[in-house]
Amino acid sequence: MLRSVEQRAVTGSDNDPRVVELRSAVSRLRRELAAHPGEFPDRDIAEEELAALDAMAASGAPRIPHLRRSLLLIAGAIGSVSALARGLSHVREAVDLFAEPPGRGC
Repeated sequence: MLRSVEQRAVTGSDNDPRVVELRSAVSRLRRELAAHPGEFPDRDIAEEELAALDAMAASGAPRIPHLRRSLLLIAGAIGSVSALARGLSHVREAVDLFAEPPGRGC
């Protein structure tokens, strides 16, 4: 399943399975974060960057550098919260779906 998803181009809509997967993973992590009872200093950063990821995906044409930047900020903000590790991993996998195929780019 992932292989076929990785090979499809961005279509600019929710018909792109990568966009659907990213929005789904972001939505799940946002719910998990909202339900997490513990407070930590960078919660606001995580919430803002998850909203930014969702907005990028909703635009239909997310740019890989921006996706990766948001992912890095989210990981830094919640990476030490073990209860959110699985959700964070799903978001990372969804962002990775947008990576260029091997042999392209630099």
